Amino acid sequence: MKEMLENFNLEKGFELILEYGIPLVKAILIYVIGRWLINKVLRVTQKFMLLRKYDITLEKFLLNLIKWGLWILLIVSIVGTLGIQTTSFAAVIGAAGLAIGLALQGSLSNFAGGVLLLLFKPFKVGDTIEAQGIIGTIKEIDILQTKIIT
Repeated sequence: MKEMLENFNLEKGFELILEYGIPLVKAILIYVIGRWLINKVLRVTQKFMLLRKYDITLEKFLLNLIKWGLWILLIVSIVGTLGIQTTSFAAVIGAAGLAIGLALQGSLSNFAGGVLLLLFKPFKVGDTIEAQGIIGTIKEIDILQTKIIT
């Protein structure tokens, strides 16, 4: 009877290892490979931006955006590998994005304007421009603000 009880525990332990151990090993592998891929993508993107001479502010912003997006995808895929339903995560991320977007509507509009200025460069530091009836020389262009000396 004692031997039968020991076999039962061993079989149960083997079942638990198969049930939880394999997904855990898969999740660890996905994390290691995903982390390596994220770093690789960021390095390649940064080299591309350096070759294309992107503005440093825009470069940092885009690299940060890419990094966080890839990390969110990696975490969701790891959670999915562990057997947790990811559809609720997608819904929460979408709802949070919508709520943040609505809350920051005015700020995001200014932010988008700053990104467009950095991308299309209609003027550069040192140019003299007229904005809303005021003439001045551009001192600094940033994503959130452009400084003009009047």
